[in-house]
Amino acid sequence: MAARPHVASLLEDAWHRRLASTMTRRGWGTRVLAYTGYGSTERVRILGRVLMSRRPYRRMATHSGASWIELRNADRMRRGWRAFFTAPAMGEEVTITLGGASIVARADRSGIIDVELEGHGLPPGLHTARLTSPRAADAEAEIHVVDPAETFGLVSDIDDTVIATALPRPLIAAWNTFIKAEGTRRPVPGMATMYRELLRDHPGAPIVYVSTGAWNTVPLLTRFLRRNGYPLGPLLMTDWGPTNTGWFRSGQAHKEACLERLARELPEIDWILVGDDGQHDPSIYAEFTETHPDHVRAVCIRMLSPAEQILSHFAFGANEDIRRHHTRDIPLCKGSDGYALLSLMRRVIGTTKPPDPVLRSSW
Repeated sequence: MAARPHVASLLEDAWHRRLASTMTRRGWGTRVLAYTGYGSTERVRILGRVLMSRRPYRRMATHSGASWIELRNADRMRRGWRAFFTAPAMGEEVTITLGGASIVARADRSGIIDVELEGHGLPPGLHTARLTSPRAADAEAEIHVVDPAETFGLVSDIDDTVIATALPRPLIAAWNTFIKAEGTRRPVPGMATMYRELLRDHPGAPIVYVSTGAWNTVPLLTRFLRRNGYPLGPLLMTDWGPTNTGWFRSGQAHKEACLERLARELPEIDWILVGDDGQHDPSIYAEFTETHPDHVRAVCIRMLSPAEQILSHFAFGANEDIRRHHTRDIPLCKGSDGYALLSLMRRVIGTTKPPDPVLRSSW
């Protein structure tokens, strides 16, 4: 027998139902946000979200047809808090069509669509899935079908790995997420260059971004990645707030579950795991390499500067135990930014002899 949902989730669901009911009575419809998906030639994972919308049949604005100056100015005017003032369309029906297959899904309690579609019959490459809903305009999602012969892939954290957010510092993180203008957020130097170079030698290889950030921020992060030259790929986020088991969900458990699922869905891929030492990435990656050594090619950790460590942990060298927890059979590269990590990765990728167990750059 399933356990009774936590009171926190019951209260949140009741609020969302009442809010959606009020909006519906006022003539609101829904809006389908289609996110980038991935999968194999046998099955793919479709991701999206359904929200209440005052203008349900108005298509979302895209970057096509807009100049760089127009996009830059628009980004500088956006504030992060706007992404969190939304109402999910709980239980809304969405029909997903890809290739020769289709499936009918329903949004969960947070409006999230996360389903697997089998039998699409499409070859490896980029394809487009169509998401249709009775009260919304159609949406299209890009789906990356990975070649069964592909063995290379990238998994990347987001906060303080590709974007400078200083997440461990609650007040500054809140400022960066909710108040600061979108166009002023800074990328971590060299990370986009490293990702592009690694993937240039492996065309068709997947890149997946895994973060403890909220699903609300996917459009913002997608624009940030595109604007700063990062390769685009699926973003596996989480839902902030109450769950069926408590008031808050575990970000660490979310990342662990994402890695386990990727190993199961794409078993031929040997992943390069990229993160930072600001939170739990080193221990999460160490545990994954311990249990799945055949699924990891290397681990890259962006080391915070001494000043960043003090501000993040109120102590210097808080994560100097990375090597002790790391599996020595898997190369571990540590550097202050993407340029330093790239120089180390060049020694790991394409070498015919086993590299040193731990490679580290200077500051």
